[in-house]
Amino acid sequence: MEQAKAFIRSLVGEDRFWIAEVFLIVLATAFAAWMLALFVARLQARAERTVNPWDDALCGAINPPASIVVWLVGLSLAAARAGKATSAEIFSYAGTVREIGFIVLITWFALRFAKAVETNLADPRFMGKPMDATTVRAVGKLVRASIIITAAMVIMQHFGYSISGVLAFGGIGGLAIGFAAKDLLANFFGGLMIYLDRPFKVGDWVRSPDQEIEGTVEDIGWRLTRIRTFDKRPLYIPNGIFTQISVENPSRMLNRRIYETVGIRYDDAHLMAPIVKDVRAMLEQHPEIDTNQTLIVNFNSFAPSSLDFFIYTFTKTTEWVRYHEIKQDILLQILKIIEQHGASCAFPTSTLHIADLPELAIAGAREVPAGS
Repeated sequence: MEQAKAFIRSLVGEDRFWIAEVFLIVLATAFAAWMLALFVARLQARAERTVNPWDDALCGAINPPASIVVWLVGLSLAAARAGKATSAEIFSYAGTVREIGFIVLITWFALRFAKAVETNLADPRFMGKPMDATTVRAVGKLVRASIIITAAMVIMQHFGYSISGVLAFGGIGGLAIGFAAKDLLANFFGGLMIYLDRPFKVGDWVRSPDQEIEGTVEDIGWRLTRIRTFDKRPLYIPNGIFTQISVENPSRMLNRRIYETVGIRYDDAHLMAPIVKDVRAMLEQHPEIDTNQTLIVNFNSFAPSSLDFFIYTFTKTTEWVRYHEIKQDILLQILKIIEQHGASCAFPTSTLHIADLPELAIAGAREVPAGS
């Protein structure tokens, strides 16, 4: 080693030997970063052959932070050597930059790792039973916020700021901040309640009977929830609203209900009993009707223009489009049953009776021409 240094000194001279040292440090740093990148790439390829969500997240999060750490160390050593040789003041900040850089890179790695774990835990490729996406997202946001706050406090402590003073300010000013940002805090805690109670999650169809809110949940943030209405418009709702209104979640229904009233003519009254019997039998044998749920077919009322019976039953599917296909099939079969019995569906009718008044007869006679 000493012989190599002596040889380099003989080539570049004693006063420029530090330049060769800096060059060699940078060259060694580049080589180390390249070797590390190859090693991490092999680790990542090996991790992809497994179904463990943690090793994939770890290998995916290592680079580029690890390679930048190598460059940070190498360049700080090169800057220290250059500063020792030149006594330039700018190189005296190399140590501080290295320390702050370490904190930033560790924070970056932690954020990347948390994000990758959040994605993998909700991915069926890694989890036989994926975790609820809304819960995973909420925990991920909380973890990332904790990482950022911790990193900020460490950096402040490094620069000489008192963390205890900051915490004390937070305690004293918390009341004033609470009054000034009460709506923001209400939305924050509203979002927290959504994550804890989970009345709905991303992808659910929700509606509120209290307000004109209906659509598919696209995103649940800390302040706003974004819902895509059925006419494809985005609807942004502050989370605090959900603590004050009732919310229905049709996505979690077990069945869909068919509740219809059918009327036949009064002239077909003697056919009501067999029609009701056949409609009930049809529903009980229909493959898409859940017979474990309530099933009612009964003569219901004497309407002004019809004799009404109603059907009350539930489909096995909860899919909106499929439900309407089943409902159409059932209604068509009911019409067929009514026709098979020789009956007809009623429609509003009225009868007008005209009395034969004597005055009308006399007036008609006067209008007849003489001699006719």
